[in-house]
Amino acid sequence: MKRDIRIKWFFPHPVEEVWECLTNPELVNTWLMKNDFRPVVGHHFQFHARPLPKMGWDGIVYCEVLELKPNERLVYSWKGGPRPGVITLDTLLTWTLAPVQGDTEMILEHTGFKGMKNMLSSIFMERGWKKGITRRFENVLKERGYEQA
Repeated sequence: MKRDIRIKWFFPHPVEEVWECLTNPELVNTWLMKNDFRPVVGHHFQFHARPLPKMGWDGIVYCEVLELKPNERLVYSWKGGPRPGVITLDTLLTWTLAPVQGDTEMILEHTGFKGMKNMLSSIFMERGWKKGITRRFENVLKERGYEQA
């Protein structure tokens, strides 16, 4: 059993502004989770959220930047489990940006959910991506003073 997530958004902002929100650690903290992210290939970082012990998650996402093409593509690993050193979720997160008539198309591909438990997790995560990105990401763009294109 395997499941992947693919979501597409359109933002009425130039690619450079969307990229900034996607790669600036302080901004990522605002729309996603606390982190020690740096947009550097090979950088290991973590996201921190409230643990969900009943779901087998300690609240830490272990990541590594695998690919970075400014204003176009960001890829990092996304791993988690019930406690440090025990990984039960091993996935890949890919963000792709493309300009569309002055606006930006952003595609999220979260791939590699294997097994029944991880497939269930992917359903909850997909809901979170859809709900969180749409509202919080756009709010960050607005709070930064970026004008709509």
